[in-house]
Amino acid sequence: MTVRPVRPLHQKRGWAFNLAVPVLKPILLATTKRTWIDGEKIPATGGCILVFNHVSHVDPLTAAHLVYDHGRMPRYLAKSGLFKNRALSSFLTAAGQIPVERLTRNAKGAFDAAVAAVNAGECVVVYPEGTLTRDPDLWPMVGKSGAARIALETGAPVIPVGQWGAHDLLYPYAKKPHLIPRTQITMKVGDPVPLEDLREKPRTIEVINEATRRIMAALTDLVGELRDEEPPAERFDPRQSGVRQTGNPNKADKSERRSEGA
Repeated sequence: MTVRPVRPLHQKRGWAFNLAVPVLKPILLATTKRTWIDGEKIPATGGCILVFNHVSHVDPLTAAHLVYDHGRMPRYLAKSGLFKNRALSSFLTAAGQIPVERLTRNAKGAFDAAVAAVNAGECVVVYPEGTLTRDPDLWPMVGKSGAARIALETGAPVIPVGQWGAHDLLYPYAKKPHLIPRTQITMKVGDPVPLEDLREKPRTIEVINEATRRIMAALTDLVGELRDEEPPAERFDPRQSGVRQTGNPNKADKSERRSEGA
C-alpha cells in the first residue's frame, strides 16, 4: 500500500489544493487500497498528457491521488456543467482545471487552454472517452480526438494510465458509494504512446484518427492486463449503438419523456 508520496511536489499548490489535499487524501486512504504499477513513468517535469480510462465518477479523485503522489499537479479537462456553481467554479479555476463544453463548437476554447497548459509545462489529465464508458463490461470505448489533437499540437508525450476498481467504490451513475470494506484500486502507467511519425504529417482527420486509435489501443491493453482478460476485438461505439453520449444512458432525456407522455 502506497501512503507516502513517491516523489516530492515542487510546484506551489495554491489555495485550492491546500484546501483539498488535507480533506480528500485522508478520505481516499480510508476508503481505498492502492496498487500503483510503474508510476515512475509519469514524467517528473515538463508538459505531458496523461490519459485514463473512465469507469466511475470518483476517477478524478483516485487519478489525482496517483498523480499528486508522483510529484505532479493534475490539470483536468472537466465538463463545463461543473463550473455553473459559482463557488465550485472558483475552486476548480483556482485548481487549474479547464472547462469543456462537450459536443459543441465551444470545445475549441478548452483545446486552446489545454495546449497552453501543456506548453507551460503542466501535467494535463484527459479522459479520451469524453464520459463514463458506455461499454456494458466497462471496457474503454471509442475515444474522442482531444488528447490526440493536444499531443500533435504540442509534441508533448501522451502517457496512458489503465485503472480498474473505482467502479466497485462507485458504480457508473450509482447514487451511493460502497465504503466498507476498502476498495482495491489498481493503476498501471504505460510507456508514451508512439506518435512521432504522425507529428511530421499534415494535421488531417486521418492522422488525428490514427493518433486517437493508438492512444485508445494503448489504454485498452493496459486495462486488459489489469483485468487479466482479453479486450473486445472492437471498442464499443455509443453512436453506432444508439446510446446517448452524455448523461446517464439508462435514463430518458426530457424530450423523450415528453414524447412518451404525449
